Amino acid sequence: MQAKICVLPGDGIGPEVVAEATRVLLEVGKRFGHEFDLREALMGGIAIDKTGSALPDETLAMAKQCDAVLLGAVGGPKWDDPKAKVRPEQGLLGIRKGLGLFANIRPVTLYPSLIDASPLKRELLEGVDMVVIRELTGGIYFGEKVRHADRAVDTCVYTVEEIRRITRVACETARGRRKKLTSVDKANVLETSRLWRATVEELVKSEYADLELEHILVDAAAMHLIQRPARFDVIVTENMFGDILSDEASVLAGSMGMLPSASLGEGRRGLYEPIHGSAPDIAGKGIANPFATILSVAMLLRHSLSLPAEAQAIERAVGKAVHDGVRTADLAAKGAASVGTRAAGDAVIQRLG
Repeated sequence: MQAKICVLPGDGIGPEVVAEATRVLLEVGKRFGHEFDLREALMGGIAIDKTGSALPDETLAMAKQCDAVLLGAVGGPKWDDPKAKVRPEQGLLGIRKGLGLFANIRPVTLYPSLIDASPLKRELLEGVDMVVIRELTGGIYFGEKVRHADRAVDTCVYTVEEIRRITRVACETARGRRKKLTSVDKANVLETSRLWRATVEELVKSEYADLELEHILVDAAAMHLIQRPARFDVIVTENMFGDILSDEASVLAGSMGMLPSASLGEGRRGLYEPIHGSAPDIAGKGIANPFATILSVAMLLRHSLSLPAEAQAIERAVGKAVHDGVRTADLAAKGAASVGTRAAGDAVIQRLG
């Protein structure tokens, strides 16, 4: 297979973790007989500095010409002024909209050898294996925004079609797992959530009656993620709720540095990135955890390139590395030895099947 991959290293630790992920990707290409053409472009704070835009037109055009996009992270203190007209996160919102990526998929998988890295008790974590599916292009993040001297307004808007298409992604995911779908909303207060709940209910009853569906309020979901996380299989929710809950769920895995994500649309092209941020406090030190970005490459191979065996090879290699005690600083016990970013990448490459 030949495939073109748009690579957006971004800011902070982004270039460091992306470098390891692309090394793994190219090694997979060698071992399985594929040719991956990597095309690097600017996005985020570095793009603002060099072009004045968080998402230059050239970057979006390149992403549209490629089979998939691999992203590191964007942002940092340099661009944190809330009054700034151009901010790094505008690049994220822009590329999602530009590529029509409406579904963010965040698997939360616990490696047995990392259970003690989580702040939760071991007995709470046993059996945790879930996927959080977040709607990406609607809701309060994309609604009309108004600012006055003494008040501000952020509008939350959802349409039936937006809710139906993200619910279908969640239902298909649940069918391939334990057939349990949890829809999260705030239907006791918000009109958009009442529409959400009614639409999910109707779609599941009419097209996915084989699934077990439950509705849960977002505040209760946040509580259950800590108290009884193993009860969840597939969670589907709107943009802001999904943003918050999926970050909360990352604590279960012991570190944000272990969790990948995929942002998908109607076609095969997707954007793949670790769920963590740019971590400017450790940028340039060579100690960032690249596992989430490497696992994002596995998701890229599976979803955009239809290469499940290659994806599994990466996932197994990461699992073996973790099982063998390869720990970056975020995973190591206090006072224990840890490896750097490059060594973690080496460990995965050495264990590829």
